[in-house]
Amino acid sequence: MLALQYRKSVARYAWVRLIGGRFPRMVTGPGSFLRLAQVPEPRLPNSSWARVRPSLSGICGSDLASVAARSSIYLSAFISFPFVPGHEVVGRVIETGSAVTKVKVGDRVVLEPALGCSVRGLQDLCRPCRNGHYANCERVTEGDVAAGIQTGYCLDTGGGWGSQLVAHESQLHRAPDGVSDEAAVMAEPLSCAVHGVLAAQVPEEARVLVIGCGTIGLLTIAALQALAPTCTIVAVAKYAHQQDLARDLGAEHVVSPGRGGYEDLARLSGASLHPLALGKPAVLGGFDATFECTGSAAGVEDALRWTRSQGKLVMTGMPGVNKIDLTPLWYQELNVSGAYAYSMEQSGDGRVRTFGLALDMLSQNGWGDRLAALVRHRFPLKRHREAIATAMVPGRSGAIKTVFDLADKA
Repeated sequence: MLALQYRKSVARYAWVRLIGGRFPRMVTGPGSFLRLAQVPEPRLPNSSWARVRPSLSGICGSDLASVAARSSIYLSAFISFPFVPGHEVVGRVIETGSAVTKVKVGDRVVLEPALGCSVRGLQDLCRPCRNGHYANCERVTEGDVAAGIQTGYCLDTGGGWGSQLVAHESQLHRAPDGVSDEAAVMAEPLSCAVHGVLAAQVPEEARVLVIGCGTIGLLTIAALQALAPTCTIVAVAKYAHQQDLARDLGAEHVVSPGRGGYEDLARLSGASLHPLALGKPAVLGGFDATFECTGSAAGVEDALRWTRSQGKLVMTGMPGVNKIDLTPLWYQELNVSGAYAYSMEQSGDGRVRTFGLALDMLSQNGWGDRLAALVRHRFPLKRHREAIATAMVPGRSGAIKTVFDLADKA
């Protein structure tokens, strides 16, 4: 099958890290991690798995960080190589194992990519999986498939950047009728945003700050509108098209990043600024809850400063390896948590999957159409260099969500 394959190499890591920030198009050129090739079709690990032909597959921020060697090597211990990337996927079921009952051939499905204990065929569930936090599985190197935290980071499963992948039936959700492929491909990142918003437990009438308005930041604004409608949302967005979309999705105020935005944030939060001999000013006061959606050192630094004492800071952006002054965290006694992927959440008398909540949201109140509009660029696999370069330079390209169109033969 035709696929983009990611190959591990220390030499490639050093080369791509050297040139990636300055020359985005070169990160997929000679010496890069990716190659477009004919690779073997993944096999069904057992009778509870199905084969899916992707229709659309997103290019995620974590994918870009991996391709450009900007991510930490920490998670590489839990990944098997070479793998086919792509974990934001909508497609069609083309084969099912004999034990599959949840989906059938021809169904249009969305992939929930986490490879937890149940997916791996492990009966003795680890503690996170037992508690509904299957994306934090502690046995991601065991079971019926090779090591991998998600589909798209596992040798045996394939991924959305290829013409086929395999998935356990529990990973597959029928795409709701009336929800377009462009909206359905947003289900996975929307679920991440929903998970982060629920983790924050945003109080009524809270003042909330969202730092970064790429895909995950904009989806966090949408999730806040749906799940915490009484809060006031302030967004920090770098580019004009991001600022416009942040307002359209529900941000009441939008400011630019950096020192120039500090006066605006102080006015909007009621905080006071206190100049320092070097760098940005110290801040007293701030926002009740902050969502850091960039993973950058500057974004995390701002998030620590702008969360009020005893406030909640949720890190939803994938971080790199950063040197950051943690004094505001300590001095303001912040409640800081990561928000990775999705989980089972308490709802009423039972628990529901955040992935299901995201799919429900796409079906309601016009959210599907509004979020489908974030898919601004689509490319066939053979134009992968152009696709990744487009996603890497959103200020120049106007990109939000860039996808591979696996049905496009052009």
